[in-house]
Amino acid sequence: MTSAPDLRFINPATIAKPPGYTHVVEVSGPGRIVYIAGQLGLGLDGKLAGAPGDFRAQAKQAFENLRNALAAVDAGFEHVVKLNNYLTNIRTHLSIYREVRDAYYRRRTLAMLGDAEPVIDGAVAAGRIDARGFA
Repeated sequence: MTSAPDLRFINPATIAKPPGYTHVVEVSGPGRIVYIAGQLGLGLDGKLAGAPGDFRAQAKQAFENLRNALAAVDAGFEHVVKLNNYLTNIRTHLSIYREVRDAYYRRRTLAMLGDAEPVIDGAVAAGRIDARGFA
């Protein structure tokens, strides 16, 4: 008979506490899987990073939040095997998103993996997304 996995629910002090969900869930035994909730460009104060409409600042903050979530379970971007992203304006935001993502994730991961590339999904969200709607 197998034992139930150990679950650890973590809201790192370095990320604004979300309403009604947990940023990080670690499942251990046997093996280990970490699930990280979607990260927004919110600073520790719960406000959007940068000036209004500053997508680059928000993307950087989202990746900083992801870095902090990974650190909470002693992991880094080299341990990430899949990223999902949702953009409201693909024409304007995609190149910025890729630049920010690559600075945090892709280059470091590719250096470790060689020719193997991680899975990265994307979608265009219709209309404006209000971060407060993700409660």
